[in-house]
Amino acid sequence: MSDLIEIRWHGRGGQGAKTASLLLADAAFNTGKYIQGFPEYGPERMGAPITAYNRISDSPITVHSNIYEPNYVVVVDDTLLDAVDVTAGLKPDGAIIINSTKDGDELRSHLKGYTGKVYRIDARKVSMETLGKYFPNTPMLAAIVKVSGIMSEEAFLEDMIGSFKHKFAKKPEVIDGNMKALEMALKEVTEV
Repeated sequence: MSDLIEIRWHGRGGQGAKTASLLLADAAFNTGKYIQGFPEYGPERMGAPITAYNRISDSPITVHSNIYEPNYVVVVDDTLLDAVDVTAGLKPDGAIIINSTKDGDELRSHLKGYTGKVYRIDARKVSMETLGKYFPNTPMLAAIVKVSGIMSEEAFLEDMIGSFKHKFAKKPEVIDGNMKALEMALKEVTEV
């Protein structure tokens, strides 16, 4: 299954990593891909480290396990860089995307010698400017789409407007801010 892309998300309970992984799975499914999106549950509580996963492929997915050698890792909270081995199994030809304001050298110093691509986005800045509150999952969702190229940005944004209209049917006022967060994040994610 050479077209299989595997993604591991690291976040803290309440930051929306699980929700973002499920939204990514839905968007990929709606573009005709085969998908898996699932969290790894334990005794986590608000603020505790959590892990979520995605598998995305052009052909049926027959693997049903956690992801041990991801192509991409998304780190929603950079305080996890010292708490969790976020680079465990990460393929050198893949990439890691970190929500941080730290410079590239400082980020790499926490990555246990990982030599692949490292991307950074300030999800706090993006969400505060577009949503008025800190919701890191929306910018991180756009960042993984941009870095991985799983789908075109246009198809992603088109799918997300429909998803947000459904998800926020009782709060339509937040749809515009979330769309602006996605659009801004697509431009803000940079390789360090």
